[in-house]
Amino acid sequence: MNKLGKYIYGIINSNIDEFFDSGESPTEVRNSSRIHRGAYTILFQDISAVVSDSEVVDYSHMPKDTLARLLVSHQQVIEKVMTNHTIIPMRLGTFANDDKEVRQILNKGYRTIKDIFERIKNCVEIDVVATFSDFSSFLQEVSQDEEIKQLKQSLLSKKGSVTVDDQMKVGVLLKKQLDKKKNEFANKIQTPLNEITDNFKTHDLMDDKMVFNMAFLIDQSKQKNFERKVDELNNKFEEKLNFRCVGPLPPYSFYTLVVKKARLEEIDWARKKLGLKEDFITAGDIKKTHRRLALACHPDKNPDTPGIEKKFDDMIKAYKILLDYYRASNQTEQDEGCYLNEQAFQENAILVTTMA
Repeated sequence: MNKLGKYIYGIINSNIDEFFDSGESPTEVRNSSRIHRGAYTILFQDISAVVSDSEVVDYSHMPKDTLARLLVSHQQVIEKVMTNHTIIPMRLGTFANDDKEVRQILNKGYRTIKDIFERIKNCVEIDVVATFSDFSSFLQEVSQDEEIKQLKQSLLSKKGSVTVDDQMKVGVLLKKQLDKKKNEFANKIQTPLNEITDNFKTHDLMDDKMVFNMAFLIDQSKQKNFERKVDELNNKFEEKLNFRCVGPLPPYSFYTLVVKKARLEEIDWARKKLGLKEDFITAGDIKKTHRRLALACHPDKNPDTPGIEKKFDDMIKAYKILLDYYRASNQTEQDEGCYLNEQAFQENAILVTTMA
């Protein structure tokens, strides 16, 4: 039998003891003397973690169907809490050993958490998906593109039979035109929606039939206006596209929290990547260096420099690693700085950050 721990659903901006009678936790343990059906809060200063008593299990090796059921349970609890609170969701499968470790997580992530609450104040996430109403007809329409017709004609008129390589050329060109048309649709959808949103995030298209898949962070006062805009788009493209709106949701796509153990070698890599030579840094050092390097190695400003994209991505990653570590080791607003040596690292190994 696995040990009993605390499953963390998310963080709320409240310091009141609460219970959420929402059924079983993802992996409820029935033979414990201290089991709460559903979820409850563990308090720290003016914030709380929403948790349930649960066996500590590794979600990374679970079958997909089991993981899907656990995800539904996880989201149901979060959405129940959301009826009365703004909640920052935690990544699926986040556990702590006990109340003390939950409070340690809240302590180490306090500044990051409070900053996120300020950003998502009165906001909700709404996801918008658009798919082709009749993909076969649209594919037929794209295949009538003049460039594709000319390629087909040239292949049919050449001597010998059409080869697999010839068919691949047609397929590549068809895919290129299909992606071009999808991008045109996506721009026509995104532009009017961006006008009334605070932030947006693009999700991967799951198949060829999907044209648009984005998450929007919206002030609740603008939600009806946003939904009206989606209805207008649905009417505008009704012969070609079907729209689906999901929400309101917690800010899953923008600020899902992750608890991880920092690695000393990762911190050291980040320090060197930003060119910080001392083992004592302040937030000012991190931000100032980030701004300087962002200007110096931005791909738009160095289009002909080989490897500039990776250099820029590494710089952004290093900045985020050091800023998360700094926030974990400083619980005040003053720029007190922190050490990067091994002793200090052991005290600040728990990092609370957002998913990339």
